[in-house]
Amino acid sequence: MQSPKDFFKPLAVGAPAPVREVPVGPSRMIHFFPGSNAKMVSKAPAMAARVDILLVNMEDGVPADDKEAARSGLVEVAAMDLGQAQLWTRVNSLDSPWGLDDITTAVLEAGSNLDVIMIPKVEGPEDIHYVDRLLAQLEAKAGLEAPILVHAILETARGVANVEAICGASPRMQGLSLGPADLAANRRMKTTRVGGGHPGYLVRADPGDDADAPRQTFQQDLWHYTVARMVDACVMHGILPFYGPFGDIADTTACEDQFRNAYLLGCVGAWSLHPVQIDIAKKVFTPDASEIDHAQRVVDAMGDGTGALMIDGKMEDDASVKQCLVVLALAQQLAERDGVAP
Repeated sequence: MQSPKDFFKPLAVGAPAPVREVPVGPSRMIHFFPGSNAKMVSKAPAMAARVDILLVNMEDGVPADDKEAARSGLVEVAAMDLGQAQLWTRVNSLDSPWGLDDITTAVLEAGSNLDVIMIPKVEGPEDIHYVDRLLAQLEAKAGLEAPILVHAILETARGVANVEAICGASPRMQGLSLGPADLAANRRMKTTRVGGGHPGYLVRADPGDDADAPRQTFQQDLWHYTVARMVDACVMHGILPFYGPFGDIADTTACEDQFRNAYLLGCVGAWSLHPVQIDIAKKVFTPDASEIDHAQRVVDAMGDGTGALMIDGKMEDDASVKQCLVVLALAQQLAERDGVAP
């Protein structure tokens, strides 16, 4: 068992010291594009101006024959001026033939400009421990001054069962994302959708006096439990929860609904797989003007934040102030990122 005194010591001689607190910057969307697509790579600076996080993808969506090209794409993007956008990459899974080379290239050839490495299919803390030590060795070899953080994807039932241990496995842990498609397959869920609800997963209203009359049905969220559990585990360990992909690009209404569910539950952002989803994520994960106005009124009225009062017929107390301060801090941060008044 590791001593708590050693938790923040580098895991390799010459590696940078681990972070003690996860940097929290604008994170409304993680925008994915394949590093193997030369046209998209060339457009990375223009795309970076629109997003909070730009992710060069090397895993799913990149054919086996294009894995080396995807690594080269990451190195090329890392040399570009991306402005305020964070640069992330998703490597192939640790049990794949490409994962080790992905991580090695990412650190040794792009590490000085790389913020986060996303690890797919994390099943337990042992996966994070392996990556943690490997990154420290590579960082020392590359002479990096700051550690690269790790973001894990929950894509298996075992990963969900071990979510608290995964979150606390290393100071490098930046956050978690829900991977609904792989998780659905692993759980043997009977859905082929990538995120979102399902018309067969519903509750039905009780019958009325006329037993033959139509009864209302209400579609339910397949992912509510998992997202809520993920958020609790992340908050417990001071890291950031994200909703993952929404696969039906054309259904912007359902995408917005799913993103908003995640936002209300505590997620800081979601994945965007297509440019149309960037503006959806920006809209949903940015507090709207009415939220900001109400939050400011509560904070102004509460003075020292103790006691209770009525505003617009609703009771507000010290817990309300804490909620409102979260909204105001987020609004200020995003306003500075977007160059607008909060």
